[in-house]
Amino acid sequence: MDSHFISQAQEIRKQCKWITIVAASDKIAAEPDIISYEKTVQQLINQGKYCELVPSQDDETVIIFYTGGTTGRSKGVMLSNINFQSNTDCAAPLYRMQEGWTFIIVGPLFHLAAGARIFSCSALGGHAVILPKFDVQAMLQTIENYHVNSVTLVPTMIQMMLDCPNFEEYDLSSLKMMAYGAAPMSVALLRRAIKALPETEIFQTFGMTEASPILTSLDSKYHILEGPNSSKLGSVGKAANHVELIITDESDNELPAGETGQILARGKNIMTGYWRLPETTAEALKGGWYHTGDAGYLDEEGFLFLEGRVKDMIVSGGENIYPIEVENVLAGHFAIKECAVIGIPHETWGEAVHAIIVLEEGLQTDEPELIKFCRGQIAHYKCPVSITFRNEPMPLSPINKILKTELRKPFWEGRDSKLV
Repeated sequence: MDSHFISQAQEIRKQCKWITIVAASDKIAAEPDIISYEKTVQQLINQGKYCELVPSQDDETVIIFYTGGTTGRSKGVMLSNINFQSNTDCAAPLYRMQEGWTFIIVGPLFHLAAGARIFSCSALGGHAVILPKFDVQAMLQTIENYHVNSVTLVPTMIQMMLDCPNFEEYDLSSLKMMAYGAAPMSVALLRRAIKALPETEIFQTFGMTEASPILTSLDSKYHILEGPNSSKLGSVGKAANHVELIITDESDNELPAGETGQILARGKNIMTGYWRLPETTAEALKGGWYHTGDAGYLDEEGFLFLEGRVKDMIVSGGENIYPIEVENVLAGHFAIKECAVIGIPHETWGEAVHAIIVLEEGLQTDEPELIKFCRGQIAHYKCPVSITFRNEPMPLSPINKILKTELRKPFWEGRDSKLV
């Protein structure tokens, strides 16, 4: 713990009486009832006393991580030894990590995408530099100062990084690998990242806390702008070697390649269940497969293409519309900085496609122009019928994912809710 979390740690200890020790760096260990981490570790080394762990079973829950809460209330995900072992064994070869690498951790450690990197770092005998909160300038300066080799970001963070006015002034030559995930990223933003970091291998990861967290990865060799491999840039890659994936319909019947349905997964990386939520666990792990709640399809080569959250799907006049397809089109417009597409109530069609837009500073467009822009690229029924322009940033979760639940609220209050 560092100085940013003293008051929070003290409050947690009041509520959780079984917490007996709070450790912190030497600089703040003078606080009442807080011990020095560095001094305690050194004392143990000097005395030759080390922790003796009672051997545990592979399927025993060893830690609880909480979901991001993007679609509703956070759930405690119970993860076992074998869950972490399978994920750690997978990560190093998947991302071509090397022993002794320096990792920067910029996301909150309660989010497994950041937390899992600690395990990778330990397994490789690496060095972890942990930032107390995400700040673009601090991250870029830290990469330069510590010669960081690996960073994991969400698309919103990448957008902020590339938009940084003095981005090109930082020396990022040490950065060997950048992974991204946790939310869909538009192809337009991907193209910007590839051009901005030509010497860095870029990988996309699709996963979630319940999968501890890796399900698929799109290798850096597919992050190219031209050539045969560039056709896979819109996918999230293939299943990791410890994962099985299938696509199913609403009755859990497996669908053939090219057909969109819910993504189901199984493997040694899948959670043991949700903490104190037996019914939710049973539903999520029905039939021995984890039901991700995400929609997508597999192509003939096994590449997974996401269509968004199943619950985000818009049903307009009997047609199924996945917001990510519309968002990818809008993201290609020169004036758009951020966009989100949601379904809003419509008396005739049930739902209508609505876009929420944040414009680039100093640039202008309007609703008719953007609707026309979309109609030139996708079917008319998928295009927005209305648009809201925001003068403030999108609402974000603690892990920097756009909170569509908040965006929907003004439209759905007092109706059959689509908030989750």
